Amino acid sequence: MDYYHFLLNSALFAGISECEAKSMMHCLQFYTKTYQKQETIFHIGDHTECFGIVLLGSVNLENSDVWGNTSLLDRVRPGQSFAEAYACAQDAPVMVDVIAAERTEILFLNSRKILTSCSPACAYHSRLIRNLLCMTARKNLVLTRKIVHCTPKTIRERVLSYLSDQSILHGSCQFEIPFNRQQFADYLNVDRSALSKELSLMKRDGLLDFKKNRFCLFSV
Repeated sequence: MDYYHFLLNSALFAGISECEAKSMMHCLQFYTKTYQKQETIFHIGDHTECFGIVLLGSVNLENSDVWGNTSLLDRVRPGQSFAEAYACAQDAPVMVDVIAAERTEILFLNSRKILTSCSPACAYHSRLIRNLLCMTARKNLVLTRKIVHCTPKTIRERVLSYLSDQSILHGSCQFEIPFNRQQFADYLNVDRSALSKELSLMKRDGLLDFKKNRFCLFSV
């Protein structure tokens, strides 16, 4: 894979020209690594100065308690990043398990190299820092939305909260979600069979229709 051109098309390098990127690529310490399905990239409690950008495959961000219960927080797909906040904080331990959802290739960037402007300081390195800040802020918003979706007490309310958000994001009442049924249940912190039952009831009540991970919402 042409990692250089992949980076140029990523959110991290938004607003940075090819010429500008070339001038600072030598000071950005990066490397790539391939993981097999279900292989752990970061464990809860790990410390890291590096964050990852998915090149191929996908990554699950999971939260597990001491009793072995697992909750899916997010899925990271090609072009998206993970662990930026932990890499920038450096002294803060990773509070999620980062697991390869399939055979996955990751490009890792050292946050210290990004946050320390090269000498002489350049305007485009400042843009890189701003882009990293925006990426981190957007990720925090995603996790905030998960809290909103999981706050309601009933499964129906959680499903409606999440699907309503997806409808707005897609600008349509018909859309696909990035989860299979088990992953959807994990994301909402509910039992899979209970979720499937509730979806069938919601379909019966005329609230929605679905086939696998594709949904259509009906107004009432």
